[in-house]
Amino acid sequence: MKRISTGIENFKELLDNNYYYVDKTKLIEDVLSDKVTLYTRPRRFGKTLNMSMLYYFFSNKEKENAYLFDGLYISKQQEAKSYQNQYPVIFLSLKDMQSLNMEEQKKQFADIIKINILKNIELLDSKNIYETDKEVLNNLMFLNGDDVQLKNSLKTLSRCLYNHYHKKVIILIDEYDVPLQSAYNNGYYDEMVDFLRSMFSSALKTNDALERGILTGCLRISKESIFTGLNNFTVRTISSQYACDCFGFTQKEIDDLLKYYDLIEKRPEIKDWYDGYLFGKTEIYNPWSALNYIKKLLSDDQFLAISFWANTSSNELVRLYIENATLKMKEEFEQLINGKSIIKKIVPELTYREMNFKNVKDMNDNVYSFLLFTGYLKIKGKVYDQEGQEIRNTYELVIPNKEVKYIYEDIFMNWFESYQKERRDDFIDLLLVKKEKEAQKVLNQVLKNSISYFDNYENFYHGFLVGFLNADGYTVKSNRESGEGRFDIAVLPMYIDDQAIIIECKHSKNIKELRKDSDEASKQIIDQKYIEGLQEEGYENVIGYGISFYKKQCIITKAG
Repeated sequence: MKRISTGIENFKELLDNNYYYVDKTKLIEDVLSDKVTLYTRPRRFGKTLNMSMLYYFFSNKEKENAYLFDGLYISKQQEAKSYQNQYPVIFLSLKDMQSLNMEEQKKQFADIIKINILKNIELLDSKNIYETDKEVLNNLMFLNGDDVQLKNSLKTLSRCLYNHYHKKVIILIDEYDVPLQSAYNNGYYDEMVDFLRSMFSSALKTNDALERGILTGCLRISKESIFTGLNNFTVRTISSQYACDCFGFTQKEIDDLLKYYDLIEKRPEIKDWYDGYLFGKTEIYNPWSALNYIKKLLSDDQFLAISFWANTSSNELVRLYIENATLKMKEEFEQLINGKSIIKKIVPELTYREMNFKNVKDMNDNVYSFLLFTGYLKIKGKVYDQEGQEIRNTYELVIPNKEVKYIYEDIFMNWFESYQKERRDDFIDLLLVKKEKEAQKVLNQVLKNSISYFDNYENFYHGFLVGFLNADGYTVKSNRESGEGRFDIAVLPMYIDDQAIIIECKHSKNIKELRKDSDEASKQIIDQKYIEGLQEEGYENVIGYGISFYKKQCIITKAG
């Protein structure tokens, strides 16, 4: 039985070591359809493995590994097979270019170029290469190249490979946009854009030695003019009908996988948790999470599905969006978490400059475009006007599956817990000094900043308050006998001569009843003698409050 791999991204290593491989060699046919092609997909959707597969198929240095494709889809396509192992190939991944400053980024890129030169060390002894080019290669190999040589390095290496092998070159660039995200986060975005613009232009636009260029990334970033002037430049986004099944797993591929490991009874669970992405018109599973889940099941058939995708790199930006979201956006996030859809216009081409959401005033609907392209939302359907005409670039969006819903909930609840701690002491202090109106404002603000994905019922508000009031120096008691009944909540101080608080909660049926219900709650504290009950226990100073809730609003009334 084949093993399951969730970390191997080298095509040869995967096949040679008898790991299960889902055949994606159909991608080769699409690659051959144009000069330069960019494929945009979320993280962990098989981009790097596919690029490695392309390398082994096209590289003239991998002829002895042609057997890797035996029995795969591409082995039966005679026209495509004529391209097999015919070209010099430059393969570089930019996924590790995440340095804190531009100088370190350039060093990272220089090291990537050095490795590619070492893989083609025969060029330095070639009689077909100019000595000036050899000198540049030597400079780059020993990390002594200047900025101009570094920006032109792919073009120079391509020219040398072409002169040596008399065949044009295929350039594979994986995760091209990772350096841009790092640059944006660390304050050197313009420098990074300028560097990549120069590098891509020389390698993919003005390069006579180029046979084909293939890039992958999460976002289509061309407004920054990174790809300006490229002829025959094709972009395959998640909405493209072409190559829609070449990244991620289709339902049939998942079914074949489950049948192979005799796990077909797990189909409903794996569908609920890891399905739900829509590429073109094809429904797609997250391959990394699906494989992780199956791997766990093979060692424990009772293993319950979890969010494997929770620690991927783009979660940090999602956290930033939730923390800085406007009230309207928080309401929209709440709709999504509750399984509802939202309608948004999607920007096909984004720049990180347009996603400057570090300040609340800068937040805008570009957030939803980013969340769609990075896999945190999916298109449920197109949107039409009253005359039945499709509204351009406007879609109905939903959360794809349980895995992604968990990520939203987890990120939000972690932030909300931190936010509560910041307001908790203010709230308790105001209650202690009998400033219930000011305390009411604080609690209303906390409620408005929450995303409640629970039903609107009394037990929720009771539990919410118990958690919210659990501050250092106090003990929170719930549903305990006191006087002639059972109070909802008591906040008890460390010392009996300090102020204690009794709270009675009510859930109002509508906003009109908030005031009445708050008054009734405060009256219940008096009528049931909750305060006297605590005083009998030894607490000398006790104050009571009735609090009524309706959705994200509350009224606080002091008892007595």
